[in-house]
Amino acid sequence: MSVSDSARDFWDRISPRERRLVIVAAVALPLILALWLGLSIRDGLVDIEARNEKTRKALRVLDGMRADGVPQQKGDDVVAMMGTDPLSLPTYLDTAAKAAGFTLKTTSPHPAQTRNGFVTNSVSVTLDDLSIDQLKTFLSTVETNSKVVMVTHIDLRRDFRDKAKLDVNLEISTYSKEPPAKGEGGGSAAGSATKKGG
Repeated sequence: MSVSDSARDFWDRISPRERRLVIVAAVALPLILALWLGLSIRDGLVDIEARNEKTRKALRVLDGMRADGVPQQKGDDVVAMMGTDPLSLPTYLDTAAKAAGFTLKTTSPHPAQTRNGFVTNSVSVTLDDLSIDQLKTFLSTVETNSKVVMVTHIDLRRDFRDKAKLDVNLEISTYSKEPPAKGEGGGSAAGSATKKGG
């Protein structure tokens, strides 16, 4: 016996009242499934928005901390104290990580960029499973311990395994003056010697 024959036989055997119930169930079931699916999607979107709002809140806190905690320095003051030897960023960042209570695993250096008499040395850093407090301490230490170090890029997201933790990608840069050309330094020294001899 085929499925259609079985369905027809079942339909013939049930009472008119049972037939009405079958028709109602056939109509209601897809509606219920569609409603359930819609509510599930809406709940998922609400959860995603809630996580995004928490992330935005964390970023606002970090921005506020950066604005309040980093003293504003005049550009001339920073340039005046800037040397020609670049700061060792891996060592500097390792110290900041220890202050925040975690160990810095690796840094990826970028090629130095020279422009308008200044040299920019940058590194990329990936930090996993940090609390917001650890990240705040790390960023505060990075930007307050030296006037020539700055966080130039931040990509922040919550750890999918632990919503209280953050995974962060950073780019951190340090600035120094471009060293004078060898000829310029030697010429100045020679000129000074000539003046003294005269």
